[in-house]
Amino acid sequence: MPYLILVILWVLFYYLHSLLASLNIKRKIKGWMGRLYIWYRLLYSVFSTVFIFGILAFGTSFDQTDLLVKTSALTYIGYMLASFGTIIVVKSFKAFSKSEFIGINPHDDLVQIEEFVSSGIHSYVRHPIYSGTLLIFLGFFFFEPTLSSAVHFGMLVMYLPFGIYFEEKKLIEIYGSKYKRYQDEVSALIPLKKKKV
Repeated sequence: MPYLILVILWVLFYYLHSLLASLNIKRKIKGWMGRLYIWYRLLYSVFSTVFIFGILAFGTSFDQTDLLVKTSALTYIGYMLASFGTIIVVKSFKAFSKSEFIGINPHDDLVQIEEFVSSGIHSYVRHPIYSGTLLIFLGFFFFEPTLSSAVHFGMLVMYLPFGIYFEEKKLIEIYGSKYKRYQDEVSALIPLKKKKV
């Protein structure tokens, strides 16, 4: 039963994550909030952070089922994957204003459109934050090979095709043919092809 609840929580989180980031929903929320909409990004960030850490905390609150025998080799692999994933996420954020991304710097993201980024790590994969997060979750599974960790990783893997689809639908609406060319040139998560310079 706890694992079913864990799955439901992840489904709810990912559903809200994509829904609240969609342009149509943002426009409706802006209509409700008026000038206070400049704080929407911060509210979204706080909500997402509290929700995800709540899920992770719940995942450790009940007796765990081990899927693998924990060894020093698995722990080492886990550390390596999670560290590499963290590096990718950190490099990803270098292309953006962190204060605007989090929402500390209040702004209307429906008016102030972020500059299109296709350089740096974004010339290797279109969604490096997702790529890094995948490695972090996989690393966590090797470090703590329990059913809860497997659910965390598995739900992320299942969400990403949907999350990427809806995110890129939004990005095409914003950036048009420029983003479509970028899609043709750069892989989504795994650097199988690199943007031509």
